[in-house]
Amino acid sequence: MKKMTALLLAAAASFSVAPMAAKAQASQDQETDVLLIGGGIMSATLGTYLHELEPNWSMTMVERLDGVAQESSNGWNNAGTGHSALMELNYTPQKKDGSISIEKAVEINEAFQISRQFWSHQVNSGVLHDPHSFINTVPHMSFVWGDDNVNFLRGRYAALQQSSLFRGMKYSEDHAQIKAWAPLVMEGRDPNQKVAATRTEIGTDVNYGEITRQLVGSLQKKENFNLSLNSEVRGFKRNADNTWSVTVADLKHNEEEHVIKAKFVFIGAGGAALKLLQETGIPEAENYAGFPVGGQFLVSENPEVVNRHLAKVYGQASVGAPPMSVPHIDTRILDGKRVVLFGPFATFSTKFLKNGSLWDLLSSTTTSNVGPMVDVGLDNFDLVKYLISQVMLSDDDRFEALKEYYPDAKQADWRLWQAGQRVQIIKRDEEKGGVLRLGTEVVSDKEGTVAALLGASPGASTAAPIMLHLMEKVFKDKVASPEWQAKLKTIIPSYGTALNGNVDATEQELEYTSRVLQLKYEKPQAPDAAPQAEPQATSQPENKPVADIAL
Repeated sequence: MKKMTALLLAAAASFSVAPMAAKAQASQDQETDVLLIGGGIMSATLGTYLHELEPNWSMTMVERLDGVAQESSNGWNNAGTGHSALMELNYTPQKKDGSISIEKAVEINEAFQISRQFWSHQVNSGVLHDPHSFINTVPHMSFVWGDDNVNFLRGRYAALQQSSLFRGMKYSEDHAQIKAWAPLVMEGRDPNQKVAATRTEIGTDVNYGEITRQLVGSLQKKENFNLSLNSEVRGFKRNADNTWSVTVADLKHNEEEHVIKAKFVFIGAGGAALKLLQETGIPEAENYAGFPVGGQFLVSENPEVVNRHLAKVYGQASVGAPPMSVPHIDTRILDGKRVVLFGPFATFSTKFLKNGSLWDLLSSTTTSNVGPMVDVGLDNFDLVKYLISQVMLSDDDRFEALKEYYPDAKQADWRLWQAGQRVQIIKRDEEKGGVLRLGTEVVSDKEGTVAALLGASPGASTAAPIMLHLMEKVFKDKVASPEWQAKLKTIIPSYGTALNGNVDATEQELEYTSRVLQLKYEKPQAPDAAPQAEPQATSQPENKPVADIAL
């Protein structure tokens, strides 16, 4: 066993993060101001920002597959949620004293409002068209059962009413009312079961693949933008003037290589971003490793099911499961067709992309990150047990999980779908050695010449604020200039301000974006009278939380 471990570590070390030497040129170098690696929503969003801010900058986007938005941004490879913490219970954890923390929920909601404003501006500018092709009103609901969970939802609802971002949320413990909101969830349920639900009408379902295709399609109309499909990045070389020479192989023509010389490189390649960042050789990359996890959903296209469910209904994670693994039964609108999804069920693969290689995990393991990876594994045994239990699920097991949210479900109406891969961040930590982190992180060199986006969830729904943060980090002087400030406030009217706590500003923003994006919006009325949460014991039992993962 020790010999096998040594061999694996030696193999991992052989894939070191030293820069890959660019091979001999097959043709004259191509020059560009900005190189976007990856044809997903992050690259498309950054490219759209930069074209408006600096229309004279040249841009090149390279994508390994034969089209954009075919990996995690593809509508079938994610849950399509406009994450705004209206229903996601993991964003409002319960504190030891029993109170509910809403700080993360406010942060997530504020971020999604930036995305709504960004998309609205693109519609007004003619970049995005036919809003119903990429975003639709689908109410967001939380649904729980059992005394403890109902009490938690009471407290959550009361806490969120303190924020202007969550006005308009409704609360009910009445079976008939909840059945009117989500018939499939209540039909066939024990009438004596204690249940509770919240519902927010302004929730959304988003097709991030369609947004990506439209953004890139608009960029392609510009003379100084070039899209190269079937193009795989093979190496990076930093030049003396701090530009980058990036070797790219043409997968359609015998993998013929050429070099792209870029002043700035963005690595927005989803799960592949970590490996590519390592290949740049920048020291900042040494602090990171990746943990891949996939997701499966049950899908129904039966009209008798689809036409009787119009909501995204999120539950509470079971004991011993990661908070982000909450089951949900969702209306999805993909390419003009309504379907219903239930899941996610975790899967494990060593691939970093759905179209990746089984060697991805090993080849990203280095002498600098293997320690944090081991520490995370040892410190998160409950997570390992959870993943093993998920991988071992049978079709009958998954169907039984569905029946908790749709008691009258028929197995023949559902099929299993493999969604995309997510690669979560493992980051070096001084105290623990390594920690598994939910969310995304921008990693760049100190010169601001190369940046990568690592991590997952919320990802696509917050592409606009994430890329805004990236620009603030690598184009700091530009962002501070009066020219960029004025343009950014045109794109994002609330830029530099907080909506939370400002009722008038919140209502104005929601009304504006709803009108442009053709979403339903009614001015919030007085909040529902909900039962008060019962006081919790001052000393809650200490349970080690399970590390969170994005599915």
